[in-house]
Amino acid sequence: MKLKVTVNQVPYEVEVEVEEKKAAPLGSIVIGGGGAAPAAPASSGAASASGNAVPAPLAGTVLRIETEEGKDVKSGDLLLVLEAMKMETEITSPRDGKVGKILVKPGDAVQVGQGLVELG
Repeated sequence: MKLKVTVNQVPYEVEVEVEEKKAAPLGSIVIGGGGAAPAAPASSGAASASGNAVPAPLAGTVLRIETEEGKDVKSGDLLLVLEAMKMETEITSPRDGKVGKILVKPGDAVQVGQGLVELG
């Protein structure tokens, strides 16, 4: 390939040989989900959600808790608010039930899939 290069107002024509390297293939990219709760990363120290726990849909920080242990909740009721990248995400109850145990407190950093609130 020929290139024209100017150095100190003096133009030069330069012939350049370019070696092309093949890029490594990309791994699988999954967009959306099949409705299943995402799993926690294997290397994280965070506990993953138990069968009765509401899992964190994203990594973030617990901003505030909007429920209390022993409270009856309906599907869609606000349980807590996570903050990630300066955006607030409301975590709601996926079903009717009773709040058994709150597994996090305000200020806690959580990972994807980590249990937040156990429902009984």
